[in-house]
Amino acid sequence: MHSLATPPLFAALRASRRVLIAGAGGGFDVYAGLPLAIALLDAGVEVHLANLSFTQLELLDMSAWLAPNVATVTPATPGPSDYFPERTLATWLASEGLPSTVYAFSGCGVAPLRQAYQDLSEHLGIDAVVLVDGGTDILMRGDETGLGTPEEDMASLAAVAGLSLPVKLVTCLGFGVDAYHGVNHTQVLENIAALDRSGAYLGALSIPSRSREAQLYRAAVAHGQAATPMRPSIVQSQIAAASLGESGDVHATRRTAGSTLFVNPLMAVYFTFDLDGLAASSLYLGRLEDTAGLRQISLRIEKYRETVTPRIPRAFPH
Repeated sequence: MHSLATPPLFAALRASRRVLIAGAGGGFDVYAGLPLAIALLDAGVEVHLANLSFTQLELLDMSAWLAPNVATVTPATPGPSDYFPERTLATWLASEGLPSTVYAFSGCGVAPLRQAYQDLSEHLGIDAVVLVDGGTDILMRGDETGLGTPEEDMASLAAVAGLSLPVKLVTCLGFGVDAYHGVNHTQVLENIAALDRSGAYLGALSIPSRSREAQLYRAAVAHGQAATPMRPSIVQSQIAAASLGESGDVHATRRTAGSTLFVNPLMAVYFTFDLDGLAASSLYLGRLEDTAGLRQISLRIEKYRETVTPRIPRAFPH
C-alpha cells in the first residue's frame, strides 16, 4: 500500500542494498539520476552509475572492458578528449569524494545489451535497477504523433525488462524537453494516466531547489557543460535551470539558439514507473527482442510506424 508520507519511488527501493542507476537514452542521461543517487548514498545505500554511451568506446584500452559491451570508466580512463560524459561524470564525482566509477554500455541492440546488463548486475551483486530518462520519450508506447528519439531508450527498456531482479524501475526527469524532438506532452500525460490505471505509475516527486541533491546536481551539470563545450547537454541544462526556479525561454547553451524553449518547474520532477509495467504498455517492444544493433532497432520502429494511425494530438486546454 502506497502512502503520501513515503514517496513510492523510495518505498520501492526500501529493501534494496545495491542499486544500479543507469542512463537509458545515452549522452548525459545518467546525470538525471544524480539527485536520486545522492539521496540513496546519503541513506547508506550502495549505488552504482551506468550509462548507454554515445562515446566511441571502441577507442578504450582492452583493460577497461568488464565484459562485452560494458566498460569500467574512472577519472583516469584514457579515451576521447572532446566528448566522454561517463569520464567527465567520474571526474566530478571524485572531486566531491563520491564513488567515482561509471559504467558505460555500448550502443547496441537488445540482445547484447541485456547480456551486458546481466554481466554487470552479477559482477556488482545488484538487487535493483533504475533506468533514468532525461525527458519522457521512454514513455511513448508507439501510437503517438511523435516518438522523440526512441532507439536507445527502447533498447534499454527491453534489455532490462528481460532481467530477473527484485526491483526494476524507470524514472523520467525533464518533462517538456522532448518537444524539441516532436513529442506531444498531452499524449505523455495520457500515457501516464493509462499507466496509473494499470498500476505501473509510482507518482511524481519534485527535487527541492535548495536541497543538497539539487545543488550537487547543478554543480555536476555545470562541470559537464564546461568540460564538453562543443556538445553541452541541452536536456540537462534545461533541467538545471528549472531546478533553480527559471521559467520560459531560457537558454543555457548556444545549441538551442533559434528555438523557443519552455523551461518550467515540471522539468525538475521525477515521474516514476514500474519497469515491467511500462514495457508491457509498449505496442512494439517485442519486435526488438533479437536485435543486435541500434540501426536494426531504428528500422523496426520505422516499419512498425508504417502500420499505425497515430492518435490525434490535443493542445493543453488551459
